[in-house]
Amino acid sequence: MVKRVAIIGAGVSGLTSIKCCLDEGLEPTCFERSDDIGGLWRFTEHVEDGRPSLYKSVVSNTCKEMSAFTDFPYPEDFPVFLSNSQVLEYLRMYAKHFGLLKHIQFKTTVISVRKCPDFSATGQWAIVTESNGKQESSVFDAVMVCIGYLSDPSLPLESFPGIETFQGEYFHSRYYKHPDVFEGKKVLVIGMGNSGVDIAIEASRVAKKVMISTGRGAWVISRVFDNGYPWDMVFLTRFMNVIRNSLPGPITTWLVAHRTSQWFDHANYGLIPKDRDVIREPVLNDDLPGCIITGKITIKPSLKEIKENSVMFQNSPTEEPVDVIVFATGYKFSFPFLEESVVKVEKKQASLYKYIFPPHLEKPTLAVVGLIKPFGAVMPVVEIQARWVTRIFNGRWSRKLPPVSTMVEEINETKKNKIRWFGLSYDEILKTDCLVYIDELASLIGTKPSVLALLFKDPILAMKVFFGPCTAYQYRLTGPGKWDGARNAILTQWERTVKPTRTRVVEEPPNFCFNLLKLIGLFALFAAIFLGFK
Repeated sequence: MVKRVAIIGAGVSGLTSIKCCLDEGLEPTCFERSDDIGGLWRFTEHVEDGRPSLYKSVVSNTCKEMSAFTDFPYPEDFPVFLSNSQVLEYLRMYAKHFGLLKHIQFKTTVISVRKCPDFSATGQWAIVTESNGKQESSVFDAVMVCIGYLSDPSLPLESFPGIETFQGEYFHSRYYKHPDVFEGKKVLVIGMGNSGVDIAIEASRVAKKVMISTGRGAWVISRVFDNGYPWDMVFLTRFMNVIRNSLPGPITTWLVAHRTSQWFDHANYGLIPKDRDVIREPVLNDDLPGCIITGKITIKPSLKEIKENSVMFQNSPTEEPVDVIVFATGYKFSFPFLEESVVKVEKKQASLYKYIFPPHLEKPTLAVVGLIKPFGAVMPVVEIQARWVTRIFNGRWSRKLPPVSTMVEEINETKKNKIRWFGLSYDEILKTDCLVYIDELASLIGTKPSVLALLFKDPILAMKVFFGPCTAYQYRLTGPGKWDGARNAILTQWERTVKPTRTRVVEEPPNFCFNLLKLIGLFALFAAIFLGFK
């Protein structure tokens, strides 16, 4: 019999999970609490309970080629970095192309997911859902949890003395939609992630004054990297990754610091990270240094105290008047429909093998997809997770998960988040090197490309795979789910990248020096031939 799989959430992770289930001959049913697909990438004017929220101006931090699913490139006329509406349009195209929508039950909330009484033998789950005020219970052979981690804001007000006396307005960045709330006001943004900086930039265009408070600092890089190419297509290559992970940690972090500071000196702008032994998620922003150097934004240290109409910062005796405080303090996650015995969350950590499987289940029939913060695009990461998970669900994976003790040992070692001797170390457990992680799962599936084998079989492709950007199409070149269009997608990825920007092509004038060198070369060749005949 065909196995039935319940998928919770119809965002990026949920959509690719549906598709992977269909690829593996499984029968997916996706439960989505809202009335549409897209998850994080679907903008709404009002914050909806239980689903991510974004502001109108959000633009992707990873370019379209690096963000594409493995067998579905973005249209070539899409811009290199995409607005949230364009990402949503791509997801709609993906869902339509692979026939995913008919497997989704909208306006359906998952109330509980419990083991069936005979779970140790069948691995089945009893799922209670609610739609239009009516609850229904169904049994599924497996479950894929795809709800992400950006729905429950972390707002530790107890860490900010005096907040109860503040007479101005304050809110979490989750509730920000448009900059008009800052018109003519003095604004303080607490936190320096991508959202916090984006909000500060928008506020600086209408506010009287804008400050960003950060204790840790951050590296800031532009989406526009070497020679105007997207940062991730330059930075995330197999060649560069081999170099980074082969060098001692201090040298690798120094190289990253040196490269990011070539744009501007972070110390002079008050941005340099406090702990440079580990890598925080870099801030992708093209405007921040310009706003700082023109006085539109001021970088401040950690907050010391909040008063009625002002704040005080660490190591500063003066009070700064403030009208609005935005807490860009991140998110926490939970699984309210699961029992704690299945997935336990504490200190913003979940005990999951490879960030996916609860280790103590008698049968590996529940997986969490998308609970990870890769240093790079998320779409290829969640897709490779879903591909591995669905092969385990249908029994086509030739191996078994390790013993419980082995999985727990690896999870505990990951939780220690030790400084690595080689390569980059990250400041959070959920953060990981996306290329290393995808390669690890692809090796388990049998879809990791062998550069050495390609070198003998297809040297041009091998060079693109190793020295070029590590786009997701590489994981469709071989093995289960091989896609015939993967090679061409890799060979033409730069063409799709430059097409939307090369809208005015001017013929290059003759290069005198280059032509002179060609003439000298031809002369040398004829001279060698003449002397050879003599």
